[in-house]
Amino acid sequence: MDCSEKLFATKFMLLKPENMGFFQLFQVLFGAEFENKDLVQCLEFIVGERFYQKWLIFLSLLGQKTLHSMANPIKYVGNIVESFLNPQASYDYTLFIFLFNLLQGKEVVNRECANYVSFIGHLDARVGLDNRITCEDPIKYNAALSMMASKVSYENKAFVQRIVEDHWKMELVDCRDYWNDYQEKATTQGFILLDKSEDHDTYVVAFRGSEPFDADAWSTDIDISWLKFPGVGKTHAGFMKALGLEIELENNIVGWPKEIETDENRPRAYYSIRDLLKKHLHGNDRAKFILTGHSLGGALAILFATILMLHEETFLLEKLEGVYTFGQPRVGDEKFANFMKQNLKDNCIKYFRFVYGNDIVPRLPFDVKIMGFQHFGTCLYFDRTYKCEEPNKNYFWWREMIPMRVNALLELIRSFTIVFKYGPGYQEGWILRFFRLLGLAFPGLPAHGPHDYVNVTRLGFFSHLD
Repeated sequence: MDCSEKLFATKFMLLKPENMGFFQLFQVLFGAEFENKDLVQCLEFIVGERFYQKWLIFLSLLGQKTLHSMANPIKYVGNIVESFLNPQASYDYTLFIFLFNLLQGKEVVNRECANYVSFIGHLDARVGLDNRITCEDPIKYNAALSMMASKVSYENKAFVQRIVEDHWKMELVDCRDYWNDYQEKATTQGFILLDKSEDHDTYVVAFRGSEPFDADAWSTDIDISWLKFPGVGKTHAGFMKALGLEIELENNIVGWPKEIETDENRPRAYYSIRDLLKKHLHGNDRAKFILTGHSLGGALAILFATILMLHEETFLLEKLEGVYTFGQPRVGDEKFANFMKQNLKDNCIKYFRFVYGNDIVPRLPFDVKIMGFQHFGTCLYFDRTYKCEEPNKNYFWWREMIPMRVNALLELIRSFTIVFKYGPGYQEGWILRFFRLLGLAFPGLPAHGPHDYVNVTRLGFFSHLD
């Protein structure tokens, strides 16, 4: 099959919640014909499963519409929380003026300074690498470095630069926000660092995941829109949008061209990072690169590799050593998974997908017949003792309701005792413990945070894998 034939979708389902009101939602669920271009574009039903499929579409649209309507309040709450968590980054105000400006929604802290820490950063304050993990154990070293890079990717450029250069003694190659034409704003952030050793240079590309107070990012996670490509299968449309790839129905563009017109003021993640890697890797025989990300960032990492394969970027595929993702959602169906398994094998690319405990995000979108999303690659699943065990595939299973909450209680207890077993480097703060408490009701939420994934890469046993 010619490469160009795989770049544009033959079938697709694109949900468009921004074009509807809440009343129209019920047309989706109860209307006889709802395949309306303003709501759902080019829907393909599974025979005998029409109502169940409509119900899933209704829930996805409802969730997205609700998040979009709450975007500003959620962002406002996030500003208040992060402002109080960052007094060291506050502008020179008295307490009264600080509170007055805060309630008015004005900027009271410098979010671009090097000591401003995001909410994710406050969940896990560790920024140093574990010196016990060395290049002599390349898989564990790459995994540990990847997870720390994934965690730091939630921070601003000045913070990232300080950590990469001052703490890790590495080189920051690039760090920026990337544009998403679908939402007409910058929605994705990533950075590239260079780790030099005696025998090779490793570039690490880290994609930022979903920020806690970013409603648009969370709406992407629950969007079940998809695109189906000849010989490739079905993949998640929302994640492709986050990479800055083309999905423009008005101009009959449903897919991703290999080349586009670039705009330095509106860089797109895939094209910008691809071209930058070519520039730095060209002529350097000892150089290679790895891709990584936590949550949504993990989905972007493996899909970045997918597009390289579809575009037949042979030079970069030869330089790609591995993909390391943490708490990553599913990105495609069974056919897509088989396509990726074969291409990863053919290009000798390692793909390790880390999953901790009852983390809900790797169980989304559901692995059921209607939706058809499936994981692939080497899954490294760890329980609360950071030992491997088999996961609960779809999270919402009645037999796991009580065991998940018992496990959440034991994780809460562990947050007070882990420091005695592993030392002060594993001390948990009050914010994380508060989320552990919420985990008694919603076990999958605290399990998705970066803290346990950092612990997995440091305490888990997986270095025997090749």
